[in-house]
Amino acid sequence: MYSFDYYNPTHISFGEGKIAELDKLVPSKAKVLVLFGGNSAKRTGTLDEVKTALGQRDIVEFGGIEANPTYETLMQAVAVIKEEKIDFLLAVGGGSVIDGTKFVAAAALFEGEPWDILLSWGAKVTEAMPFGTVLTLPATGSEMNSASVVTRKEFQAKLSFMSDHVFPQFSVLDPSKTFTLPERQVANGVVDAFIHITEQYLTYPVNAPVQDRFAEGLLQTLIELGPKALSQPDDFDVRANLMWVATMALSGVIGKGIPHDWATHMIGHELTALYDIDHARTIAMILPGMLDCRRDSKQEKLLQYGERVWGISQGTIDERIDAAITKTREFFEAMGIKTRLSDYDLTAASIDEIMTKLEKHGMTALGEKQDVDLAMSRKILERNL
Repeated sequence: MYSFDYYNPTHISFGEGKIAELDKLVPSKAKVLVLFGGNSAKRTGTLDEVKTALGQRDIVEFGGIEANPTYETLMQAVAVIKEEKIDFLLAVGGGSVIDGTKFVAAAALFEGEPWDILLSWGAKVTEAMPFGTVLTLPATGSEMNSASVVTRKEFQAKLSFMSDHVFPQFSVLDPSKTFTLPERQVANGVVDAFIHITEQYLTYPVNAPVQDRFAEGLLQTLIELGPKALSQPDDFDVRANLMWVATMALSGVIGKGIPHDWATHMIGHELTALYDIDHARTIAMILPGMLDCRRDSKQEKLLQYGERVWGISQGTIDERIDAAITKTREFFEAMGIKTRLSDYDLTAASIDEIMTKLEKHGMTALGEKQDVDLAMSRKILERNL
């Protein structure tokens, strides 16, 4: 296991009715900008519940943050902060709203062109506004980490950044707020969390059994709970455990002291930016081919994954790896998420377009060993066509 530092200052308030805790969590004199996505926060009553919990605090609303938050929209929020003299941010929504709020928190105090936050992967961030979150869609783990992904429509670019300055001060997780989610969003959340785990787990062994066993347990829990989350939408225990799994998948714990991959995400981001396909669906259509094309470098962990997560222990090495990849694809399909580019009307010509963007954005050496070059990326895309 590698040496590492671990830091996570986010206060988690978990359980039904926990939105009321906002009165204690948000500074009493704060002028709060509440950021949210579409109309669901209003329609379900969550936004009203949040405003009630905030009591007499001065509140300004900013809605319209997209499912893939855009630089253009988020810069409008930055303008509101400066005009209204906001001093605290509150994200109400899923990972996209929280990711967007992280960027806004950093951009509002950034000296220079805020796009440089993303071009520098967050290295230029020296401060950020304080903010908290009310999670309504478990998927990304953004409620308990310091990472964010933002799309700039003008450039058809989807870039990420990380900074210790954008950890949420707190996150409120009330599983009952997920009862009204559409099946599509629930399925996306399960698969998104699953692949977050595999990006950290399916690399190569470094004698880190704590991280391995934790990751395997989370994957098994998603496999068990995913179908139940679709068939039993009002089961509190199912939704509570799903919410916590998604948070743990990317809170940083399972990724410390081990190599990371993230090539699936980097290629998937290009598909989202180009074709506006749901993030979870882009990475679901990349991962099976990614594992197939890189089976030699990932052999030990793929065999471990097959045996410990799927119970595959018989057959040749290739047969066991084939079975593990097939089980993964079948799980995604069972969640209602298609796993081929052609399922989304993408063709060989689309692959050429994706390759152009990967090269333009410098995605020429991806993966835990930096061995996913452009030729390998093309092979992965073709394998998934």
